[in-house]
Amino acid sequence: MNDHLLTNKENGVLYLTLNRPDRLNAFSPEMMSRLEEELTKAKENNDVKVVVLSGAGRSFSAGGDVKSMGKTTPQQIYDHIGRLNDVIRCIKSLEKPVIAAVHGFAAGAAFNIVMACDIVLAAASSKFALSFTQVGLMSDGGGSYFLPKLIGIHLAKECMFNGEPIEAETAKKWGIVNQLFDDTEMEASVKTYALKAAAGPVRAFGMMKKAMDHSLNASLDEILEEERITQTLLASSEDHQEGVNAFKEKRKPVFSGA
Repeated sequence: MNDHLLTNKENGVLYLTLNRPDRLNAFSPEMMSRLEEELTKAKENNDVKVVVLSGAGRSFSAGGDVKSMGKTTPQQIYDHIGRLNDVIRCIKSLEKPVIAAVHGFAAGAAFNIVMACDIVLAAASSKFALSFTQVGLMSDGGGSYFLPKLIGIHLAKECMFNGEPIEAETAKKWGIVNQLFDDTEMEASVKTYALKAAAGPVRAFGMMKKAMDHSLNASLDEILEEERITQTLLASSEDHQEGVNAFKEKRKPVFSGA
């Protein structure tokens, strides 16, 4: 098995690390296949409460491998984007929080993978860019879907047209990034954040994620009914009972995800 993706599970958190540091973690077919595989397994693994996606070395990821561009056939490009799309779908369909931990650059399709995640934590010096136009391409990996919904269509078009890097502070101001951390504290801060999330009612998190993502393309009536049905199901869960008991006993709840 290749090492283009490193995995480690600790205290309910699955850490997935893009691992081509010599190429700024540019995507490879092996990396995308492994990422889809691990996200798919995480769906069925009750020991996984939260997923953290990060990059090894100097950056999160440069996205597509520019060195291989111009050398691939249309069929290879089509197949590669298909694998990327499968990863995006896995992130969105996983009913568990997926946290992107970004340092250095998140460029091109890597930026789009970041936007597909539920929470984005970033180092203060990090930068984001949809740099497709610099090589005569358009955004793939869902950028045309995610960015307008996050920052508005006019600003999204400007970002895509000029392809200029977005500073971390600006990304936070625009709502792309949830929290910024000092570079030297990034790793420890992400771990603390992920462990706190893993201790929460993960089943409820998953249901909330599903409803909120659905709300982007659904009517109010559809969401009201989805909330009604889901809440009825959650009310019979072990986590709900534990939460109620903990409240009555004036202690912190210990959720199991059941």
